[in-house]
Amino acid sequence: MIRIGQVIGIKPEVIEEYTRIHAEVWPGVLERIAASNIRNFTIFLRRPENLLFAYMEYHGTDWEADTAKIAADPETKRWWEITDPMQVPLETRAEGEWWAGMEEVFHVD
Repeated sequence: MIRIGQVIGIKPEVIEEYTRIHAEVWPGVLERIAASNIRNFTIFLRRPENLLFAYMEYHGTDWEADTAKIAADPETKRWWEITDPMQVPLETRAEGEWWAGMEEVFHVD
């Protein structure tokens, strides 16, 4: 299992809408996440900085293949058409990233 942390900004004027739609994520999006071996997926909001922090656990063996399936999923694409314009990617993110990856520096069970 691999723990993954990611961060991205969010436009302050859409926080309420972003929160509302995430209270009712489309079933197909959730099914695709689960089928791609992602578990314990959580998104946190930090105000007043307006940052989203995502945490997930990957239980598969081929991250690239599993995330490619998510990116190719038509329902997920429609979901991202709604959520992506609400987000503000960090200028310091790596090339090809939307959400900026984070380095794990501590963990305890």
